[in-house]
Amino acid sequence: MRFDLLKILLVDDNQHMRMLLTEILRALGVRQIFEALDGAEALQLMREVEIDLVMTDLTMGPLDGIDFVNLLRNSPDSPGPFTPVIMITGHSTMRRVAEARDAGVNEFLAKPVTARGVIHRINLIIEHPRPFIRCAGYFGPDRRRRADPAFTGPYRRQGDPGVEDITY
Repeated sequence: MRFDLLKILLVDDNQHMRMLLTEILRALGVRQIFEALDGAEALQLMREVEIDLVMTDLTMGPLDGIDFVNLLRNSPDSPGPFTPVIMITGHSTMRRVAEARDAGVNEFLAKPVTARGVIHRINLIIEHPRPFIRCAGYFGPDRRRRADPAFTGPYRRQGDPGVEDITY
């Protein structure tokens, strides 16, 4: 994998976390790392630079990670609605994970962050990208990790009414 070609945006109000992530990414060979202190600053930076991947904290102010991803995915003037997002947080309860997933996050990484965890999430995004889905109330990567053959409800796959798979 050519990590040296990636442009990665780190969005976190904690300088120490940004420094840790920068060191991990530099060790992987990433050369172009951009930083923002919150979601609003990140959106502005993304209007100026084409970003390949965003790594964002969940809890920030004034615009937190969930709000940032919602704007990134759904705003009419979004600078990158298809940009992959890794959400990083120390609050890895099922409710927070589901909230991030439902905002359109590609991957979720719990603190404490490790180099192995960062590498694994980046590899998942690059090597196994999920198609983007647009349906009532959601736009983002397909939230299904696996097919459940026992599921009998509506709106399961491409071609079902109300589901539009979008290739990016």
